Amino acid sequence: MANILVVDDERGIRDLLSEILNDEGHNVELAENAAQARTARNRSRPDLVLLDIWMPDTDGVTLLKEWSTTGLLSMPVIMMSGHATIETAVEATKIGAQSFLEKPITLQKLLKAVEAGLTRTTGGPRKPGSPAAAPVLELTVEAAMTGGQSLPPVVEMGPQARQLFELDKPLRDARDEFEKSYFEFHLAKEGGSMTRVAEKTGLERTHLYRKLKQLGVDLSRGKRGAA
Repeated sequence: MANILVVDDERGIRDLLSEILNDEGHNVELAENAAQARTARNRSRPDLVLLDIWMPDTDGVTLLKEWSTTGLLSMPVIMMSGHATIETAVEATKIGAQSFLEKPITLQKLLKAVEAGLTRTTGGPRKPGSPAAAPVLELTVEAAMTGGQSLPPVVEMGPQARQLFELDKPLRDARDEFEKSYFEFHLAKEGGSMTRVAEKTGLERTHLYRKLKQLGVDLSRGKRGAA
């Protein structure tokens, strides 16, 4: 479990990243601009920062440079942007960014980047202007510099679930019953982790939440089963 600071001026992005990272067991603090990010950095000393580039007061690259030149870049920083160029990614990496994620950020790339950032400790505060230890840089922004880390292997399945379905009913009702059982099975198997279930079933997290709510799935069942 790590303390992660998410800095983004878009509330929807902050809420989504917070939800995902909290579900992974991390403590998350949110900031909507550079001023709040400075305060949070000094107060909580995060283990990792997810930093948006385009913000209304001070942009992320400028804030990154400020932390670097003042010796405050003692934690991995992952830059985020939906409009950045390769040149911007290169500049941020030279300053000291650990990696770069292009919006919209996919679940898999986010988890890989966070995992890579948290496993690459810097061994204390860096000297002003020095780059992050062993930054990873791809030739395209789309490749999102995640360090080539792979997600943990899926836990082996326990006893196979068996479910009998009544077929003498409308197709839509039968399909809903199957999907509900399908998602309940995977929630129990993954200990209630929405992140893992989304990865396993191939659905985007927001789509998965809507689907489970529509089917009336009890989201607490998996967590109780894992206790």
